[in-house]
Amino acid sequence: MTSPFPPSRNEVCKSPQMFLYVLLCCVGVVHCYGNGRVSEVCGSMTPNHGSNSAQSSTAPFNITADKTTFKEGDQITVLLNSQSGYQFEGFMLQARRVGSTTLIGTFTVTDSSVQLLSCDGVANRAVSHTSDSKKSSIQAKWTAPTSGQLGDIEFRATFAKGFSTFWVGVKSSTVAYNGTGTSSATPNTQTVSLVSSNPDCGKTKVCFSQPSNCDPTANTGCYFMAVQTSSNQSEMRIEMFGQASGYVSIGFSDDQEMGNDDIYICGKDSSGNLQVQHAFSTGKTAPTILSLVNVTNINTALTNRNINCSFTSRNAISTGSRASSTSEYYLMIAAGSASSQGNIQIHTSKYVSSTKANLQDPSQVITGAEEFPVIVKAHGCLMLISWMTTGSIGMLIARYLKGVAKDHGCCGKDFWFMAHVSLMALSVTATAIAFILVFSYARDWSGGAHPVLGCLVMILSLIQPIVAAFRCEPQHERRFVFNWAHSFIALAIKGLAVAAIFTGLALFEEYKEDGWMLKVMGGFVTWEALMYILQDLNLRAKKKDSEICSFRSTGPETVLLVLFILGNLPFLIALLVGIGRS
Repeated sequence: MTSPFPPSRNEVCKSPQMFLYVLLCCVGVVHCYGNGRVSEVCGSMTPNHGSNSAQSSTAPFNITADKTTFKEGDQITVLLNSQSGYQFEGFMLQARRVGSTTLIGTFTVTDSSVQLLSCDGVANRAVSHTSDSKKSSIQAKWTAPTSGQLGDIEFRATFAKGFSTFWVGVKSSTVAYNGTGTSSATPNTQTVSLVSSNPDCGKTKVCFSQPSNCDPTANTGCYFMAVQTSSNQSEMRIEMFGQASGYVSIGFSDDQEMGNDDIYICGKDSSGNLQVQHAFSTGKTAPTILSLVNVTNINTALTNRNINCSFTSRNAISTGSRASSTSEYYLMIAAGSASSQGNIQIHTSKYVSSTKANLQDPSQVITGAEEFPVIVKAHGCLMLISWMTTGSIGMLIARYLKGVAKDHGCCGKDFWFMAHVSLMALSVTATAIAFILVFSYARDWSGGAHPVLGCLVMILSLIQPIVAAFRCEPQHERRFVFNWAHSFIALAIKGLAVAAIFTGLALFEEYKEDGWMLKVMGGFVTWEALMYILQDLNLRAKKKDSEICSFRSTGPETVLLVLFILGNLPFLIALLVGIGRS
């Protein structure tokens, strides 16, 4: 029999026998997943059925509720049934706010053919099948929350008739909320200009913005958050504002790095309407969405690309996977795009406060921290100068300009040799300074490819002059060993340095969409390769007593070197400016 949904990872890994069973089932097309444990697709409600997609026709299945209205704590019986002649093998049932992806309430079941699922870390949020046997109807009971932000709901289900035939997001009729609590604002009743925070910043509210002290009511380029807490910090009134295509989020953190942060997201759901979500950030992966629970008085506004939300939260701030009683946190603002299903994507803008903010002390001035400290920028600039300019020129001179100003120099050494040694010594010195600067700042191993490449460049840069110091005389019969070793180490340093620069620029542009600095570096590498090709062609021509071109008394190799330097400078300056502005 075919199965509509994949099993949970935990079930697959319970025993070697189960793992072998799954491997056997995966031959060809996956047909063996019938246990209905599909919590990982709670958000999309879409089965992982290979390349098969959901049906666009009207589903031959219905969802009915025994009530048309509800209030806090009410129970509603929900019935899934099929039209005559149809049956379904798998299903998933949820309750969601109308026009939102937010799950609400909990389910109970009595039938052994169905089971309860956890979604977003909350138990009993959804119902699914336990086997792929044919079904005509399923019944479950839904219980409304007794507190929190409530509003009109609808029941949604995915029905799988078979492996390749399924319908996603089948909806029931709307069940209206008629309780006594505060109903959440629907998309048609959103208010505009919710933020009125600047006059109260420093008086009753702790505020953080980028640019500093910008006014969200007057500046659409302003990213802004404000927090007003009760005396015992049991309640917070939070406001956020920013320009983004998908979402704006704010966070409370114990440090200035993303990970182990308590965050609130104001973003578009699958219908394009704004919703507020509470989440816990685990780092550079998608945050874990939490239940809103004690979040009330939600107001949202979307005007052009300006996203604006305010709400009251009675949830304790949790960092490091545990609730904390402290009132001091680094404040964060991030913004970015969202998928068509309403799932947030990696942020394109991120701002962090320079110091911790005491949420109970509105009088303090909170400013933004530089995303990259000056010491890190200095590291990047020194590495660019070393291996884009001084190192590259030094290598070109050693390879192609030995015949220029021959027998002219200083201290018995030719000019080309003095220029080569000076430039390479400058490159190694700048590399060492850059190396020391970044490690004195980080004081730890950050991980990733960039520090590995940087360490290799530093090690080889120190080995190269040591090898050169012990070289034998030019006429020695084994001089070729030094020549080959010196050339090989130089080539390795150059390749590793270029790779280190690319990975370093990628860190500077990690959250930028255009990636223009990487493109500039790509242009420089192309330019340098072209110059090497022309120099090599000229060198081959000279061996045949010819030249690729004539410039009167100036040799082609000298003209090409000057041309390389002139072309090198725009690339270098552009990247230095880009790092300075990061």
